[in-house]
Amino acid sequence: MSHTARSPNPSRLLSACAVAATLLLSGCEYLGVETPAKTAENKVAEGKAIGGACRHANRALEDCYRYNPKANKAAVFDGWKDMDVYMRENKLDTITPVTPPEPPKKPAPPPKKDDEESGEGDKDEKKSDAKTDDKKGSK
Repeated sequence: MSHTARSPNPSRLLSACAVAATLLLSGCEYLGVETPAKTAENKVAEGKAIGGACRHANRALEDCYRYNPKANKAAVFDGWKDMDVYMRENKLDTITPVTPPEPPKKPAPPPKKDDEESGEGDKDEKKSDAKTDDKKGSK
């Protein structure tokens, strides 16, 4: 009674592996794996939300860009414009922003020379002044 093990049919095994791989990989979006298209879509949606919020808060478009430098500017503009149309059609008032606008930044002063160099020059000038005073006093 010898039992001979039959080798599985290679085409059947390949088909089973292909079906298993398809089923496993179809759930990738549930695992949080994002495609580049999905990431770009999210950035556009976030930019539109930022623009709409800025318009509702009565902020200028330039302020929106300044407060959100990483946002997609075209999406921010679209959101701002859409919210403007919506607010005009429904006669909505703007709200007062909670955070005050930032004051403009002052330009940085020009860099100073090294303190050591300017300090040594002052010492030399003081010594030379003292020498001339000594010479004048001795005459």
